[in-house]
Amino acid sequence: MLNAPAAERNKEPILAVLRGCVDPRGPLQALEVSSGTGQHVAHFARALPHITWQPSEYDHQSLASIEAYRTHYQLDGVKPAIHLDASSPWDSWGSGSLQAESLDLVVNINMIHISPIACTEGLFKGAGHILKPQGILLTYGPYAVNGQITPESNVNFDLSLRQRNAAWGLRDIALLSSMAQRRGLFLEKVVDMPANNKCLLFRKESLV
Repeated sequence: MLNAPAAERNKEPILAVLRGCVDPRGPLQALEVSSGTGQHVAHFARALPHITWQPSEYDHQSLASIEAYRTHYQLDGVKPAIHLDASSPWDSWGSGSLQAESLDLVVNINMIHISPIACTEGLFKGAGHILKPQGILLTYGPYAVNGQITPESNVNFDLSLRQRNAAWGLRDIALLSSMAQRRGLFLEKVVDMPANNKCLLFRKESLV
């Protein structure tokens, strides 16, 4: 059971946003893309038992940690974690175990700025396919706004990311909104979060 201090700090604020945007009645089906250690999905599953969660990860060490959390907390509402490369075609995710328009919610926390842009493009493309009409994609992390990064701590964080990997860095919300719209997802709400982060809520348009 790996422990990320940032995940421990932000899991409750993100849960509060989830409570405000998902149907409290259920049952609902959710996918977390890039589940990290498993701390988030374990916390959300215990707080929102009407949602069945599918965690996923690219990193194999993290997959083992997710399973350890799932076992430790005996989380019946969490499926076994699947390997998922967000940059790959959506119909290959989980070896093709995810069906079109089968999910009410997709959650993606702290991936967009520490992965190549192809992963973000794949996230929106995949969400556009697997979400039901009116389904929600929630992303969380630090972002640029109208070409500007604030405060100085985020400027320094962006610089450090790009020094580690030139393909990483904070993405602009306008870019993400445009990317999402091409996949039938529309930015519905931006929620300011602690530590200069934001939650972006994208909703899949209904079929006409």
